[in-house]
Amino acid sequence: MPTLPAENAGALLQGSGRRLSWPSGWQWLTLLIALLVLMPLSVLFLAWLEPAWDIWRHLQQTLLGLLLLNTFKLVVGVSAGTLLLGVGLAWLTGACDFPGRRHFSWTLLLPLAMPTYVLAFVFLALFDFSGPVQTQLRLWFGQGFRLPDMRSAGGVVLVMSLALYPYVYLLTRNAFRTQGKRALEAAQSLGCSPTVGFFRVVLPMARPWIAGGTALVLMEALADFGAVSIFNYDTFTTAIYKAWFGFFSLPAAAQLSSLLVVLVFGLIVMEQQLRKRMRFAQSRLAPQAERIQLHGWHKWGATAACSLVLGIAFVLPTLQLLRWTLEVYHQEFNRRYLDLLGHSLLLGLSAALLIVTVALLIAYCGRRHNDRLTGSLIRVSTLGYALPGTVLAVGIFIPLAGLDNLLIDLARSLFEIEMKPLLQGTIFVMLLAYLIRFMAAGFKPIDSAMHRVTPNIDEASRLMGLRGLRLLWRIHLPMLRGGIFTALTLIFVDVMKEMPITLMTRPFGWDTLAVKIYELTSEGEWERAALPALTLLLSGMIPIVLLMRQTDED
Repeated sequence: MPTLPAENAGALLQGSGRRLSWPSGWQWLTLLIALLVLMPLSVLFLAWLEPAWDIWRHLQQTLLGLLLLNTFKLVVGVSAGTLLLGVGLAWLTGACDFPGRRHFSWTLLLPLAMPTYVLAFVFLALFDFSGPVQTQLRLWFGQGFRLPDMRSAGGVVLVMSLALYPYVYLLTRNAFRTQGKRALEAAQSLGCSPTVGFFRVVLPMARPWIAGGTALVLMEALADFGAVSIFNYDTFTTAIYKAWFGFFSLPAAAQLSSLLVVLVFGLIVMEQQLRKRMRFAQSRLAPQAERIQLHGWHKWGATAACSLVLGIAFVLPTLQLLRWTLEVYHQEFNRRYLDLLGHSLLLGLSAALLIVTVALLIAYCGRRHNDRLTGSLIRVSTLGYALPGTVLAVGIFIPLAGLDNLLIDLARSLFEIEMKPLLQGTIFVMLLAYLIRFMAAGFKPIDSAMHRVTPNIDEASRLMGLRGLRLLWRIHLPMLRGGIFTALTLIFVDVMKEMPITLMTRPFGWDTLAVKIYELTSEGEWERAALPALTLLLSGMIPIVLLMRQTDED
């Protein structure tokens, strides 16, 4: 059989017949990041080589059926709730005109700044049986009056729907803004009433955007740890945490994590398939359409509906947090709080600088090597955003703990010395997990800005002798300032709010604001959790403000 010449041994054939040269230094960096993302996934699925049968038998007898049922209720309930709120509000602010529309078009995004676990403990404190709302209602309507139990599947679904509907709202509103009155007029010309036209013409045209937003919501719901743990509502994420810290079984935690990964990746595949069909919903970017003018009780009903959702999802929880903060400010604003704030800021800034630096290099690699190999490596490198924090914490900890044990054994056998673990419970592990988890948040804004730099600029710079890192530093970096700033902001806020990764991988005693909220709410200390929660809320509003500035408001 004929063989390839030695100089072509490293070449790879693509489907088009073109050859790919041996990876360059830039591609090796992208390959390294891709391997870091694949490492926790590989560890999780390899854990099935030694199943923890005793733990699984216990789970099967006690929790497994409940986990599946609770997860099913969460998925169905949150998808229905976010669809109802997101699509309805998107239609009102995107296609209709009524008093306060301009104001509501951006303020309805504010619940995105509220971490789900913060909204969860505020709702429990307000609407639980012993809370102020039900207490007052019993004074008005008698002692037999009571609202549905908040510590239930319905309570979890309500809180998560209010916190996550902006994902559906934001995407769907952009679709409705370009349809407006035209879509209903087209339906009426075919003999449809406005209501029938909405369901038979308008909604099908916006279906890819609606489905895309819903897929994002479901991934967030499946990955949530804070809200479900506060409600004591068992799902896969809480079971992973209990398997690790309750049963002290990393294999069982890894095997549970692998099942959750399969669910999440199934949603990713579904979302990608729907995105491919977006061209059927709208063939080109249409200009803003004429709005539907609401009159009479319709316009005031629209104002009331938007006010009600905004009030329940954002205004009421924020006011309650502010009230609690004022009550405990003198006791809680102390050295301990400043330490927690300092830890959160240090992690947020360190992770943001690390991730943006790596994302910038990867984006530049994609610009230099526009081929299938590089594109595949970049897609894998940004896949970590779909991994739930609990899953990623388990997948990172297992190989690093194994490496630590190997180093300890080598030191004992070769040098007869006893050494402590070098990697477990260090900030390095946390930063590595953040790097994998939030790479997509850093890469996408930078890559979008990179695409706006024309290739002619690169060619002219090379004629002037600028190549490689010098070209990136002196030419691209100043032109990418907007994208870099956006990436830094998004990562900083995400890390500040991140709970499960920080909770499960932090050094002993090295708490953050998010961890402190979890500890206090686990003990029912709602008031003491208000100050760190309000701090996270204020930091979470930063990307909302940026989004408002970038959105073309009308």
